[in-house]
Formats: sequence, structure tokens, C-alpha cells
Amino acid sequence: MQKISLLVATALLALAPAAAMPPPLPPVEGKDSTTLQAEAAAGGTGSEVMTASYLERIRELDDNGAKLNAVIALFPDAMSQAHRLDRERRAGRPRGPLHGIPVLLKDNIEAAGPVATTAGSLALKDNVTNRDAPLVARLREAGAVILGKTNLSEWANIRSTASTSGWSAVGGLTRNPHALDRNTCGSSSGSTAAVAASLAPVAIGTETDGSITCPAGVNGVVGFKPTVGLVSRTHIVPISHSQDTAGPITLTVRDAALMMTVIAGSDPADPATAEADARKTDYAAALSPDALKGKRIGVLRDRIGDRADIAGLFDAALKQMESLGATIVEIGDSRKGLEELGAAEFEILMTELKADMAVYLAGLPGKDGPKTLADLIAFNKANPEELKWFDQSLFELAESKGGLDSPAYLEAKAKAARLAGVEGIDRLLAENKVDLLVGVTNGPAWTSDLINGDHYSGPSVSQLPAVAGYPHLTVPMGAVEGLPVGLSFIGAKWSDADVLAAGYAYEQAGGKRVTPTFRARVE
Repeated sequence: MQKISLLVATALLALAPAAAMPPPLPPVEGKDSTTLQAEAAAGGTGSEVMTASYLERIRELDDNGAKLNAVIALFPDAMSQAHRLDRERRAGRPRGPLHGIPVLLKDNIEAAGPVATTAGSLALKDNVTNRDAPLVARLREAGAVILGKTNLSEWANIRSTASTSGWSAVGGLTRNPHALDRNTCGSSSGSTAAVAASLAPVAIGTETDGSITCPAGVNGVVGFKPTVGLVSRTHIVPISHSQDTAGPITLTVRDAALMMTVIAGSDPADPATAEADARKTDYAAALSPDALKGKRIGVLRDRIGDRADIAGLFDAALKQMESLGATIVEIGDSRKGLEELGAAEFEILMTELKADMAVYLAGLPGKDGPKTLADLIAFNKANPEELKWFDQSLFELAESKGGLDSPAYLEAKAKAARLAGVEGIDRLLAENKVDLLVGVTNGPAWTSDLINGDHYSGPSVSQLPAVAGYPHLTVPMGAVEGLPVGLSFIGAKWSDADVLAAGYAYEQAGGKRVTPTFRARVE
């Protein structure tokens, strides 16, 4: 990581008058971007002070203190970005709601500058591409400060069945700010832990299946997986072009909507986004505290698990939605007819991982470095640090797969689309005459165990929207023993605005976000 103390010291000296002590940095803990923007617009905390405050908090909590390991690297020009944006604001040229707001990026997303995009792997430790992913270019255009990169489950948790979420060879193990011995889930581990700990007000994560929503739920923040094709995947380290998407991780649903309004849009280099320009809208403008009034909400009761404490939180959330004017509809067997979905999804992920990774690696600007999945497998075998805690069984399985024209893959792709979409979410919505589905995002965080790997066994509703490519929002629902649990809102394809609005209405009435305590363990 870049030397934060030097960046902060330089920032403070620049802000202080000659021969004066540097001014104290204002607190940023728990502040969302909307609050920070209002303070800046009122002539208070500008982007330079704001950015310096987050850099100092990263030094205190990520590098020292709790040692969260949420942030892998910082951009050395963060303060100069902020200085330039403050000049624009003083000149009466603010670019919008994200003007001057620091943003962290998951370290599988490229951004121009002297910072590598590693996906957590030593194989890409020198992968400085000096190019912005289109979503990053959109954030810059909107006036965001690109602050740094966050840790993640290495290769977005697609290397091994025995992995520990939140660990990468580059960044080590990310710790949950609610209890440091607990896991962050993955693979957007650093992005969610960083936002929960107020190391930045907002971040970007990515999801193939649960990689935004699970860590957001476990860390007690808002996470939104948009419709696949609404946000460009260009210059993002891939797993699956059928399921991959980037999305916002924030403290509030409003901030997620503001981020989506900026990053959504078509990209000629990503065919999946062909409809994005026609489908996107001003997501923040569509928010309303009355959004649940008159809505029929389908309850995925059979996916919440058997814990009474989680069921109690869920029932309270349903009553809250009912008080806001929603009609609650209990759905019986939401898994009926979907028994083959898991196997079909797995075939898709393994086949597309091999093909899509080769395309990404071959397109990197550097001549050296791995060019295929086979190259990555060979690198890991030659570097013991990579295989210190778990193997690369999924990489090896993916390498054994055929191409995108193989009969097994084509059959699985058609089956998965049908089961998750037409016979899955679409059927559940239509048969029950409901507008949205709700469920429990996660159980309380499990203890991290590098030797034995993950032992997550709680509820999950991520698979259907992940495989179908439909929107999925998680909002804090409360906590069990101080460990956050999330509430999921799921909708039809392109219903992103409706899903965000429903989550916003619940959030405004509920306010169930839990402040991290950075305790060593649950006692």
C-alpha cells in the first residue's frame, strides 16, 4: 500500500496557513455521500479535507488498530484529484451528487494510474494497465475521487472449493469490522468492510453469484447487484459473461441509487449492455418513502433457514413493509422444479471462466505475464504463497472444459436461463401475482478459518437473481449477537429502479444499520 501518512501530512500542510498548525480533520464515521455532499455544498468540508480524513482513517483502522486489510492500495494522486474538484466547486462548476466524493474500487476493476489490478493474485501484481474501466471513467466524469483498491477473495472466489472468503495472496485476510475474528463473506470483501468501517463512503464491488449481496449483508451495508447488462464489464477481471456485473456498495440505498445513475450505460465493447442506455434512468429520482404502498411482496419463506432469531428479524421486516402499505404474500415451495439449476450454473461458470479469462489476459497491454488459465495454474504451482491455504481445484476443473461451442455448455446455458428466469423468478412473480420477492440475504458471519476454509451455512437467495441476471438489493435488517443480517429485494429483469425504491422505503422506515464496534470476537 502507498504510504498514507505522507499523503495525509502533505494534505494537512496544504490546507493550513503558513506557520500554523494543521487543522484537525473532521469526523467521517457513518457519513454517507449525500451527507458529505451537503456539507461541501454548504461551504464546510471540501473534497481535500474529506479525502484526507478517509486516508487518515484507513491508516488508523486498516493499516493499524483493527488491521482490517480492506484496502490493498491507494492512488497517489487522490489528493490532487480532490484539489482539482474543489477548485471546480469554488468556480461554481460542481458535476453532480458525487462531486468530490472518494470511491474505493474492488481490485478486479481497472483504473488508470500507477496501481496494479491484481484480482488478489501475485500473478497480476505488476498488472498496471493505465486504463479506466468504463464504469470508472463514468465515476471520474461525475466528479468522484478514485481513492484506492480494495481486497477481495482471490480471483473473486473461483479458484477453489476450499477457499476462505476475504483472503488473497496480495492483500491477506480481510476482517469483519463488527467482530475481527469473523468472516466478511466474498468476494467483494474489502469493498463492503471498507464502507462499513467508513474507510470510504461508497465503493464498487462485483458479483457473479452472491459476491456483492453476501458480503454487504454480513458487513451490515447496502449492496446492489443490478440487472446483468446495465453496467459495463469491460476491463474487469472476469469469471462469467453470463452472470458477471459490477454494482455499488454504500451506507444507504440513496447512495446506491446515485452510484447506479452514474455507472449504468451502454458500452460498445460489452454486447450485453446494448439495451442499457434505453433502460437506465435517474434511480435516485425514482426513490420514494411510499414506494411499497400498494405493492404485493412475495416472501421466500423456504429460503430463510431454521434459526428463530433470524426468522424474528425477518418477520419484523415483513410487518414493517405491511405497515407501509404492502401486501405480504407467502410463497410455498420456491425451489420446485429447480433441482438441476445448480449443476447447470456450475457448468456455465467453469466453461466461461476458461474462455473469458483467456480473452481478458490476452488483451492486457503488457507483453509479459499469464495469457491463459493454464498459465495461471502453472504460476500458482510455482509460487507456494498462492497455494499456502487452499488449492486451485476449480481452476483445474475449468481448464479441463471445452469451449463455448461445447454441447454440455450450450445445454447448461439454455437450461439455466430457463430455470432461473422463465421458470424461476418470472414464474414466482406471475403465479403469486407479486411485484417483488423478499428473503433473508445472509446469516451471521462465521469465524474465519484459513486452515479449513469457509463454513457458511446460513440462508441465501442469491442464486436465482444471479443466474437469471436480475436485480438483487440487500439492505440491513438488524443483527444477531451484534453480527449484521441483510434483507433481500429481488425483481424482474430491468426492474432495478423498482427494487431500489422498495429497499429505500423499507430503509427509511426501519433504519436497521448496525455501527461496527471492531471488537476482537463475539463473547
